[in-house]
Amino acid sequence: MNVLIVHAHPEKRSFTTAMKTTVQQTFEQLGHTVEVSDLYEMNFNPVASADDFIDFDETEYLNYALEQRNALKSNTLSPDIAAEIEKVKRADLVIFTFPLYWTSVPAILKGWIDRVFISGLFYGGKRFYNHGGMIGKKAMLCFSLGGRDHMFGENSIHGPIEQYLSSIQRGSLAYVGFEVIPPFIAYHVPYISNESRQDILTNLEQYLQNLDNLSPLEFPHLENFDEKMNPKT
Repeated sequence: MNVLIVHAHPEKRSFTTAMKTTVQQTFEQLGHTVEVSDLYEMNFNPVASADDFIDFDETEYLNYALEQRNALKSNTLSPDIAAEIEKVKRADLVIFTFPLYWTSVPAILKGWIDRVFISGLFYGGKRFYNHGGMIGKKAMLCFSLGGRDHMFGENSIHGPIEQYLSSIQRGSLAYVGFEVIPPFIAYHVPYISNESRQDILTNLEQYLQNLDNLSPLEFPHLENFDEKMNPKT
């Protein structure tokens, strides 16, 4: 299996980076091939702009999604985007390692998605969910946060963690066709002992070793909707 880790943390000594290293080492020990896109180390540009295209189909007005499609056909995407797309194409499983920032991913990771998940390849027209461009591939979130686990869930102070993750797990990953594996979450990381952090890394290793036993998250199937995307009765 080919695994791509997309990592977003600015500190190499961070616990989130230790999680990334655990993911990489675990899969390599299992005999899989692992690539890593360390976005901060790469100084990845997260800003979608006209600079993402070597040539333009329409020079007076930038329709970003349309230019993505045209650039895909003419092989005129910016080289940094094209390189990341090739990594995703090679991958059977994409794992995102990051700290949860304000109930979402860090800006550099959001920018990676904005620029790499291009129209015409990842999605477009009715190419989404179980008809998305990434059908046959899996994706998973692996992240840390400061809150305690009991703070999340029905009737908890912050509500279900799934609400925070919907924009990426459903709106990005499932939308483009990935089969989404339940996330691995490291809670309360800044405030726990080194021993507790090591326990989390051990649990992460065991979690990854048993991915095949996890049921993927459920998302819509286009066959349950009509041509206008109304639910079939």
